[in-house]
Amino acid sequence: MKITAKAFLFDLNGTVIDDMNYHTEAWQNILNNDLGANFTRDEVKVQMYGKNEEVLSRFFGKDHFTMERMNALSFEKERRYQQTYLPKLALIDGLKDFLTHAKAAGIKMAIGSAAIPFNIDFVLDNLQLRDYFPVVVSADDVNISKPHPETFLQCAEALGVDPKDCMVFEDAPKGVESAQNAGMQTFVLTTTHPIEDFMKYSNILGYGKDYTGLSIG
Repeated sequence: MKITAKAFLFDLNGTVIDDMNYHTEAWQNILNNDLGANFTRDEVKVQMYGKNEEVLSRFFGKDHFTMERMNALSFEKERRYQQTYLPKLALIDGLKDFLTHAKAAGIKMAIGSAAIPFNIDFVLDNLQLRDYFPVVVSADDVNISKPHPETFLQCAEALGVDPKDCMVFEDAPKGVESAQNAGMQTFVLTTTHPIEDFMKYSNILGYGKDYTGLSIG
């Protein structure tokens, strides 16, 4: 499949790296072992989107924790995730070649993620991806998380590209909805969700388990 756009905007977790199971495990560890809850893996997975403080609020209520406590829990969750995932850290198959060809073709690229900078830096620095992504929009840069379009609209503005000329790469329904709300087309990685979870969206150009079948149009 050929992808044509002036800019490529990538979500991070589940899109650049296939790590969502490790996030689920870290959240379940924090929620059940540290906070005394009893959430199943499936219950954790379905609520695990947006900023970390939003995740905690969905599980325990908006005013259950102070912001200081949520920040501490967020950092500890990410520390455990990184410790467990680091030995397996790798790009999704085909992505390195895809990024190299996109850069050679003059396509602008950005990361637009609900992850905190601590996690984004973990990926970009360990996998030496900084040269591909001059623009990074993290959880700390937006007021409203996906599915609000702010994340991807900020990416487009920083790259100097009209939203309609951007292609978003996502793995989650909320991310696809965010792109749709921003007026952008999407290619979906099926690393985290099956195709049937995306049926209600009209902005999807294609699906793939990785990037091996993609080329630059």
